[in-house]
Amino acid sequence: MSPGLKKILKRLASLARPLRPLLEPMSQFECEITRSWAANAHLRLLWIQWGIPPTPEHFDHHIDLYHGWLDSRNPLWLERGIFGGLALKGGDVLELACGDGFNARNFYSLLSRSVTSCDFDVSAIRTANRKNSAPNVTYELADIRTHMPEGRFDNVVWDAAIEHFTCNEIASIMGNIKSRLKPDGILSGYTLVERPDRVKHLIHHEYEFKSKEDLARFFEPHFQNITVFETIYPARHNLYFWASDGELPFSANWKHGFSVSREAYSAAPFCEAFQTEARSAFGKP
Repeated sequence: MSPGLKKILKRLASLARPLRPLLEPMSQFECEITRSWAANAHLRLLWIQWGIPPTPEHFDHHIDLYHGWLDSRNPLWLERGIFGGLALKGGDVLELACGDGFNARNFYSLLSRSVTSCDFDVSAIRTANRKNSAPNVTYELADIRTHMPEGRFDNVVWDAAIEHFTCNEIASIMGNIKSRLKPDGILSGYTLVERPDRVKHLIHHEYEFKSKEDLARFFEPHFQNITVFETIYPARHNLYFWASDGELPFSANWKHGFSVSREAYSAAPFCEAFQTEARSAFGKP
């Protein structure tokens, strides 16, 4: 926002101050109307896309933003972008099977120099360009089984897609991922655990993982450091992963973290001084 526009808005705010008791209820009512309209519009979109065959290959996450999250109170759809974002190194990102591009725009682009996102689904790329464009995000049509975008990247993201491939395809793609990562680059992503009755969550899934260990075995031939962790919701058991030859989020030398062991903390001189002052303040020897 330019300094001139800021000055104008500040002047308007000063003039409108006596009208605030009237303006705020009007604006609140407008928000309620538009929120209801947007929620119902996206509910209809959900029914059209997922209720009328064929089942789409990607999900439009604006349905979550305007309807699904408000209805279910389930933050699962946000976890994927948040946990993936923890691994970002600030450089160039390659996102595989990007779907509608929601995470590329809203979680990766702001914290990265560039994001190259690809998908083999023409409809997904069309949605990504229309709804989730950003100056430093490029969407490409590519089937990563045969044509993965070239280059060297600080991060590769494989989110909600690894389960769409067979075990042999995963092994082959993993080798291509490793060849595109810079030294100490990080692979991150999300998938899910198969249901107890072994009925697939989605007809497009080729292989759903049995456990954290089952997922980790695909990374072990390629990476020195691997983290797989889970979140569990009533209807879904989720797996997240980070893999690298360098530091991972929350590892001992991760530059964005700091930890002190209990032993080191209790023995610290400043802690001893604080304990002395506390005993004195409470009249204890």
